[in-house]
Amino acid sequence: MSDLTPDHFPAGPHAGDGGYLLAPDAVLTPEGLRHHYAAVVSGSAFRAVGPAERLEREHPHLTPVRMPGHVLMPGFVDAHHHLTQSFGAALAFGEPSEIFRRVWVPLEGALDEEAVYVAAKLAALESLRGGFTTVAEAGTRAPVDVELVAAAARDTGLRCVLGLVCNDTDGDTGAALAGAEKHLARYGAEELIHPSLAVSVPEAATARTLHHTARLAAEARTVVQIHVNEHLAGVERSLVEHGLRPLEHLHHVGALGPQLLAAHATLVTPREVTLLADSGAAVSYNPVASAWKGNAVAPATTLAERGIRFGLGTDGTRGDAFRLADAAEFAQRLAYGLATGDSSCGAGWTWLDRASRGGADAVGLGALTGRIAAGAAADFLLVDVSGPETALSHDLPWELVRRGNRDQISAVFTAGRLRLWRGWPTGWDGPALVRRAAELAREVVGRAPVTRVHPTSAGARAACS
Repeated sequence: MSDLTPDHFPAGPHAGDGGYLLAPDAVLTPEGLRHHYAAVVSGSAFRAVGPAERLEREHPHLTPVRMPGHVLMPGFVDAHHHLTQSFGAALAFGEPSEIFRRVWVPLEGALDEEAVYVAAKLAALESLRGGFTTVAEAGTRAPVDVELVAAAARDTGLRCVLGLVCNDTDGDTGAALAGAEKHLARYGAEELIHPSLAVSVPEAATARTLHHTARLAAEARTVVQIHVNEHLAGVERSLVEHGLRPLEHLHHVGALGPQLLAAHATLVTPREVTLLADSGAAVSYNPVASAWKGNAVAPATTLAERGIRFGLGTDGTRGDAFRLADAAEFAQRLAYGLATGDSSCGAGWTWLDRASRGGADAVGLGALTGRIAAGAAADFLLVDVSGPETALSHDLPWELVRRGNRDQISAVFTAGRLRLWRGWPTGWDGPALVRRAAELAREVVGRAPVTRVHPTSAGARAACS
């Protein structure tokens, strides 16, 4: 691989139209790992995937790009993100649940147009560096046009399911629904930006809006992203206000169905699991968020057994897909596997599958991305598995879950185009963005009325000395 450079791959808007043939050591297909496979990319999609010898014979006009020591695998899908919260980072560390009231709402409210664009672009860059080629953006609370978020994702080459917040309990229901329709029409024909609707939590929207956003999303074949059953306080508020738990309330108002992407769903009763299964709704399982500021871990292995659709989400915690897959398995093992003697906990492959193909399905893009297959969008990673972490592997999917890391990602592609090489953009100045983001973050955090419950790590240490 020492002689392979970004020049071997297309980077321009239509550079892949003539096609190129990738010949790694192995390809991670929907059917499993296949050695001596290759893939042909034409334009923005895979034209063919199969045994390397056959593809080279069938496409003699294409010079194979040989990649010894590498596996070609689908890009990861982050099923739950908040792109405009990247300036906050450690502000939420060590804090109790429901930090959105004390940290995220004040922080996003302090963002101006430049800050929104830079914060979202910084998060998009981190996502790509971590192996995510698609993110579901749950909707910003910043008082700006969401086109700024779309532009940030578009300019980095990140595929984005872009949520528009439709909360209306403190506003005009008619305006919220009109805005939802406009948003769906605005981004209905883009390559990388896919519109969706969002409600922060069920109690933030009226029954009418919950019902109609569900209908609009179903008609547009997209999703409504809603935080549900995440924290005890949220469950209790729903019980007090409606006499029903959040998922029960969504079912009651006609908002529970295949169009729902339920973020978190950590505190679910057997009845609510059945509601999810019967309705066809999808879940974003966010294990790092559970560990950092949650009340529970979603029962993901139970969801899988019940046939409930789910993907993996970061909730903006860290843009590292391999660590997310590891956390997904690790959290299930600690929360459920140890108590039941389940030493497999998904057998490794489950977490790679849910982080790619399952995630794409959960965010409404199952027909488009999340897999290495003919006709699918060419959103993929080239991962170096020749290092000490994975070179001796007897079971590469398990190794990628347990020992893979983003430093092994040589290249990231979306829509057939090279976006990152060795962790940095090929067509724009990534380090310059990071420098500007650091400047703006200091300004924004300085004026945002953020309230922390606990001191910083330095403050806590000083208090103990």
